[in-house]
Order: sequence, then structure tokens, then C-alpha cells
Amino acid sequence: MFRTMCRRFARQTRIVSLGMLLVVPGYGRGQPQTAASSEVNGQVLTNAVTVDTNSRQAPLVLTLQDSLTRAKANDPQFRAALTELGLAHQDTVQSRAQLLPNVNYNMAFNYTQGNFIANSKTPAPAGRYIANNGVHEYIAQGNVHQALSPGMLAEYRRVEAAEALSRAKSEIATRGLVVTVVQAYYGYVVAQRKYATAQKAASEADRFLSISQKLQNGGEVAHSDVIKAQIQNQQQQRELRDALVEMNKSHLDLAVLLFPDFEQNFSVVDDLRLPDPLPGFVEVQAAATKNNPELRVALASLRQTDQEVKVAWTAMLPSVGLDYFYGIDANQFAVRDRNGFRNLGYAATATLQLPIWNWGAGYSKVKQADLRRQQAHVELSFAQRRLLADLRSFYDEAEASRTQLESLAQTAELASDSLRLTTLRYQAGEATVLEVVDAQNTLTLARNAYDDGQVRFQVAFANLQTLTGSF
Repeated sequence: MFRTMCRRFARQTRIVSLGMLLVVPGYGRGQPQTAASSEVNGQVLTNAVTVDTNSRQAPLVLTLQDSLTRAKANDPQFRAALTELGLAHQDTVQSRAQLLPNVNYNMAFNYTQGNFIANSKTPAPAGRYIANNGVHEYIAQGNVHQALSPGMLAEYRRVEAAEALSRAKSEIATRGLVVTVVQAYYGYVVAQRKYATAQKAASEADRFLSISQKLQNGGEVAHSDVIKAQIQNQQQQRELRDALVEMNKSHLDLAVLLFPDFEQNFSVVDDLRLPDPLPGFVEVQAAATKNNPELRVALASLRQTDQEVKVAWTAMLPSVGLDYFYGIDANQFAVRDRNGFRNLGYAATATLQLPIWNWGAGYSKVKQADLRRQQAHVELSFAQRRLLADLRSFYDEAEASRTQLESLAQTAELASDSLRLTTLRYQAGEATVLEVVDAQNTLTLARNAYDDGQVRFQVAFANLQTLTGSF
């Protein structure tokens, strides 16, 4: 009846499931659980999630590296960090440009109301506004401008430090995204494994129910054994349905992370295996000291605040402006005027600005910048302490989860043998129904614990590499 309900549910929701995915025995010595329609260590797991059954297109096969590449293109937080880095780089380009001369072209025409000589209708050559050179004034000039001040160089160094800060933050975002993808990717892999385990457990429950019914018919066991087997069978069917729901949920979570158009027709490669031993803690500590982005963020913040203090001080120093003009500024738009004089020529100006009094605003800015610098010193010291603590904690977690994998694999293998032997003993009348049920549950728990241990190590290893980089 349960299978009939599953088929009806599949037609209604267009669910492509794993089918009859059977578990192959062999939970031992780092060999992960496999299935009849899937292989591991580089092979593809069958897609078992909600897709359109009318679609005949083969599912896209993704490795972990493929998933990381797609997540980098679609994750909004990671893209925001890259955008901040791009903006900081453009600030550096603009600040560097301010240190260099710039060239402009100015063209203008000024008209001024004319004036007349007293007691005469003869117009005067000058307009009524003494600031203008005549009734008509034509300006067509090229201008080379250069501003010089100590604050400009300090500002350039400040934006350089800000760019380094953004680059370190983008590295933090990259490593954080790796942890997220690893957790989602292997979470889906293990969800498929658990679904296969649930199928195998349901099959074992069906088989045991059939055995108990045959033994009852032969008068070898009581009816209570059949009832217990029926209860166990129903429980396994419910857990099978829960495993299917969890597998589909993890698939959808991964789809949201990887695809901009919510693509669901994809499968993943199960490459979980017994990992290599971790390098020594001294080697890991050296890598963390050299490659830790959190530490680089704190150092870049300190450099930036140092430059902010210098910028604030230089605002109270003199600044110089230089301008060179070449072109026409005359009453006629011509190279020569009516009298034959050349209108085309050059002029130059130099301006010195010396701050005298601003009611303490400049010194207040210096105090602000110095307060930020003191805070940056505190944050740098805390980042160094936090690095040492997190490094020890993450390393211990990775090492413990790596060590436990061998034990979990052996436990799963022993649980499989225990179920086989207990079932044989039950058929021979030497074991009770409770022992068989307990062996079935123990096997399911052992297999799931092994799969969870695999994910635990992968996530712990990714967390460790957020501090150290790849090694």
C-alpha cells in the first residue's frame, strides 16, 4: 500500500526518485555507503529530487569545484564583497590621478552692456562692468592645472590601505563561501546516502516481517513477534518518507545556492572517502600566520587609520595650486585683432593657501582619526588572540572527526554483520524479535553516523582552511 501511495504522490508532484536504490554492503575501512544506481569516489549520484518528468535532458553533473565556481557567480554576499573591492580599487585610481596634472579646455563668450562717452553718442570701448575687458570678450583656452599639498599623498596612501582592507575582506568572503558550499554539497550527498540506507532498512523490515509470518505459520514463534515486525516495518516506511523529504530539501537548498534560474535538473559526484591525515599543528599554525585574512584585515585597518591621522594633520598645512593657460582671451575671436596685435598667448598663476583659523575643526579631525587608530590597535590585538584560539579549536575538531571516521566505518561494518547473524539466530530460534529489531535500528544508526561523520570532517576541514588557506 505504501508503494502505491508513493507512485501516486510521484505522479501528482512529478518527483523523480532514486527508484529502487539498494545499499551495497561494505561499510568498512573508509569505504562509504554506495547504491545500485550510484557509485562513489568520483562517480555520479543519481538525481532524486523534484524535476519535470517530461524533461528528457540529461541532468547536469556537478563536482565540488563546479559548485564553488557557480556559487561565486551567484551568491549575493560574495558578489557584494567583490563589488566593494572594485569600488576601493577605483578610489585608488582616482586618488592617484589627483596627484598628476590635468588638462582642460575652456571656451566662453561674455557680453557686457556698452557705455557711451559723455555728451556724445560714440560708444566707449569698455562695458559698464569694470570686471570685463570690453563689450565682447571671447575666451578659448587650454588649462593645465596642478594642485600640490601634503594631504594628497597621504590621502592616496589611505585609499591604498582601504583597497588592501577590501581585498582581505573579499578573501574572507571567499573562504566563508567555501564552507557554505561544502556544507550544502556534502549535505546533499549524505542525504542521498541516508535515503539509500532508509530504503535498505525498509527492505530488511519487509524481509523480517515475511520471516516472522512464516515462522508463525509453522508454529515456531508467537503472534506478538509478527506484531512487532509489523510495527518495525511501518516505522521504517515512515523514516523512508522522511529521508526522501530531507533529500529533496537539501537538493533545493543547493539549487538556490548554485543557479541563478533555480535549475533543479542536476546531480552531484559523491567523492567522500576516508581523508588523508592532517598535517602537523606546527605546519598549520605557520600557514595561518602567513595566510590568515582576518589578521590581514586588522593590519590593513591599522594602516588605514594611520593614514587618516596623517591626512587630518596635513589639512592644517599650506597647499599650492598652479595653473597655466594658453589660448585667446580677447575682445575679438581671432588670432590677431584689428590693430594687428596677437590675441593668442599664455598666462600662468600660482596660488598659496595657508590655513590660519578654523575654530578647532582641524584639530578635532585629528582627534577623531587618532581615536580610530587606537580602536584599530585593540582590534588587531584581539584578532591575533582570536586566531590562536580558533586555530586550536578548528584543528582539534578536524583531527577528532578525522580519527572517528575509521571507528564509525568499523562500527557500520560490525552492525551489518550483527544484523545478519541475529536474523539467522532468530530463524534458528536462538534470538528474540527484540534483538532483531535492535540490530536493524543499530545498523541504520551506524550507517547514518558514518555519513554524518564524513560531512562533519569536510566542514571542519573547510573551517580550518578559512584560517590557513589551502594546504
